Amino acid sequence: MEQKDFFDIPSPCTRICEVNNKGYCKGCFRSREERLYWLKMTDDEKHLVLDICRRRKQQVLRRHRAKLQQELDKNIEQEDDPQQSLF
Repeated sequence: MEQKDFFDIPSPCTRICEVNNKGYCKGCFRSREERLYWLKMTDDEKHLVLDICRRRKQQVLRRHRAKLQQELDKNIEQEDDPQQSLF
């Protein structure tokens, strides 16, 4: 038996309405279609979209952390370079 939601599932909109280079909202990570048809979706579809958005956000955060780690590693390498200490 499937458990139904007693309350409406609110939109994940965070009022940051900009899209990234892949076309997903930077605030809620929904695609244009997901934003456009949110009010017409069933609760199951909304739950699916929310799950997909969580995964998109995690992916973006992983990429961001990796980029920061690369920059940190690069800075540490430059500090260890004896030639850099001459300047």
